[in-house]
Amino acid sequence: MKRSRPKFKTASRKKEHVNLTVKRDVSFREKRTGFDQWEFVHNALPEIDFADISTETAFLSKRLAFPFMISCMTGGYADAKRINKNLAEVCEEQCIAMGVGSQRQALEDTTYHSSFSIVREVAPTIPVVGNIGAAEVAKLVDVSSVQRLADLIRADAFAVHLNPLQEFLQPEGNVNFRGVLGGIERMVRGLSIPVIVKEIGAGISKNVAQRLISVGVTIIDVAGAGGTSWAGVEILRRKEGINGRRQWQQFWDWGIPTAEALKQVATLKPSSPALTLIASGGIASGLEAAKAIALGADLTASARPMLQVLTASGKKGLSIHLEQWIKEFKGAMFLVGASTIRELQRAQINRV
Repeated sequence: MKRSRPKFKTASRKKEHVNLTVKRDVSFREKRTGFDQWEFVHNALPEIDFADISTETAFLSKRLAFPFMISCMTGGYADAKRINKNLAEVCEEQCIAMGVGSQRQALEDTTYHSSFSIVREVAPTIPVVGNIGAAEVAKLVDVSSVQRLADLIRADAFAVHLNPLQEFLQPEGNVNFRGVLGGIERMVRGLSIPVIVKEIGAGISKNVAQRLISVGVTIIDVAGAGGTSWAGVEILRRKEGINGRRQWQQFWDWGIPTAEALKQVATLKPSSPALTLIASGGIASGLEAAKAIALGADLTASARPMLQVLTASGKKGLSIHLEQWIKEFKGAMFLVGASTIRELQRAQINRV
């Protein structure tokens, strides 16, 4: 039996998502990212000058001052333009990458196109990443509609978010995922920019990564469990009352912890040297970002924590927050004797 799909407005759902992630506790309840199970081996003789440490790297052929992206979060409703403008201005100032939220609404009508296009207007030099959901990708006959979305924000890459758990629990979700891999392959072959495939908080396994690589994907964001539970967000959105929602609580902590997903997918790098690996999903500090790099990531990313800081403290507060992360990240590099990102990727880190 096919699941019926109630009529809804994407814009209002996007606004509800942002409000819930900012105002409610939608973190994983018991499951953690797994970074607490890993520790760097302290180097008491680093033989480097802290002042010479460089956190610079390259992503999508552009320079980043820090291997970090404020990840795909919002767009597609009225206030999203203000939010994305502020996020993008901070990213431009800090020279880090930014991804927009799902652009599905921009496929439906042009009302809120500026909530997406504002990002490139105020951030002309940084890597900008577009975004569409897997269920939409499965329906693609050609990639012309996605190319238009990429052109709207002058994107450097385009992300496909895999979110079967969220769609399963979303009251108006689309659970037909047949054809997603084929749609991704069409995007890889047809788009003028690279394709990123990411989860949204339940993790990508080694097996899934291998299937993505087999159709030409070269950038994967594992987006593991331990940070924001989008299952939790959708459970809170359900209109069944407390007792009705209780039956879905068992899915709140579903997913592969971020550190575990990262370790699994990183094992594919020797056989897939073109693979760029992004670690997101509950990364909560510069030290955890450094651990992610040492565990195999090339870039790290975060979404909800950045939006929460922006909401509470404004652009200046978010800049200060990011600068603190960079100090922590450099501190970890100093204490393991790594003066570059490449050296940090070779740093000794052990499970405890």
